[in-house]
Amino acid sequence: MKIGCLVSKICELALVTTAENGLRALEYLGLGADQEHSTNNNGSKVNMIITDYCMPGMTGYELLKKIKESSILKDVPVVIMSSENIPTRIDQCMEEGAQMFMLKPLKHSDVKRLRCQLMQCQ
Repeated sequence: MKIGCLVSKICELALVTTAENGLRALEYLGLGADQEHSTNNNGSKVNMIITDYCMPGMTGYELLKKIKESSILKDVPVVIMSSENIPTRIDQCMEEGAQMFMLKPLKHSDVKRLRCQLMQCQ
């Protein structure tokens, strides 16, 4: 399943905001370099963060670490996706606090798991 399909499935349950890379995600979350650890700029509640592992500028692991260092966002579930099945990478992300690590291409059962997780977060 493609990421666009995943977003459309999740959009049935929640408002989805996308960012083109990890740095933009940090800015949206209020964790950018020029922002102090605060809530996101829009004041909206973040229920879940879904990120790819491989992104321009920073990895999903680096994004995860920054989120987990934030006193405000540390409890927000973070799901990391990758097309590369590298056990040490998966273990590292899970140990850092990722809720799930999902391998692409996603299956319908993966989307069901994400939907269940999102329903618990609301």
